Amino acid sequence: MKFGTLYSYWGNAWSCDYLETAKRVKKVGFDILEIGAGHLLEMEDSDIIALKDLAKEIGLTISCNIGPPKDKDVASADPSVRKAGIKFLSDIMKAMKLLESKVLVGVQYTYWPNDFTDLDKPAIWARGVESVKELGKVAGDCGVKMCLEVVNRFETHILNTAEEANQFCDEVNDPNVGVLLDTFHMNIEEDNICEAIKTAGSRLWHLHVGEGNRKVPGEGSLPWAEIGQALRDINFTGGVVMEPFYYQGGAVGADIKVWRDLSEGASPEQMDQRIADSLVFLRKNFLKEA
Repeated sequence: MKFGTLYSYWGNAWSCDYLETAKRVKKVGFDILEIGAGHLLEMEDSDIIALKDLAKEIGLTISCNIGPPKDKDVASADPSVRKAGIKFLSDIMKAMKLLESKVLVGVQYTYWPNDFTDLDKPAIWARGVESVKELGKVAGDCGVKMCLEVVNRFETHILNTAEEANQFCDEVNDPNVGVLLDTFHMNIEEDNICEAIKTAGSRLWHLHVGEGNRKVPGEGSLPWAEIGQALRDINFTGGVVMEPFYYQGGAVGADIKVWRDLSEGASPEQMDQRIADSLVFLRKNFLKEA
């Protein structure tokens, strides 16, 4: 397993200086920096290459995370929106090829966060399957693994459980399409987090981790030792990426619904130590011998 964090840990905006953030993430001790995939389409090729070169220099892997907007919904009833969504995700994967990033994660089968104006789940599901089939071919051409993220009922009504993700992947039937589970979402939706991990099995290519209140692992009540054992039981070798959110305000606070300062006024240095301690905690629980 390799360990990482989402880029937005230190702020409440869906943006950052990626070169400086990469250095900071590496200094904490991580192996992976997860960036906003949509940002690649806003960057010059020279900026993408600079990030690629820095990551190679410091020994950091880059994964990419996307929550497509509604006007890029690959499962929309509107064919023009579906087409726009397929182009959007295809362009991202082509930019990832330049970055030499191999893993794209997120709600790539519809849009995020869902506003639940269309509740015809079977129709949305079927359109999503057809679009992801098309995207799987692009992923293969770009050397990218698409990890479809399973999220809770308040963010989508399409893939809420590992069992649903398996069914969706069965219908897509593409070797470049797998599953991302997230302990925060599983804590809401699954009867048993460890059994959900085993249900995903070899299809689980990426894992997001965070406590039930979205703090870093070790600051809450989730059963991390048992989760680590479940990962070892399925011989998981993918990325384990923290997705912590502490700060209210800004686009992050609004999208993630952070209504108070979960950091309790911590300084940037204290936040560095907090996530570094969590990394030690995770490695201890996930990598120890069974």
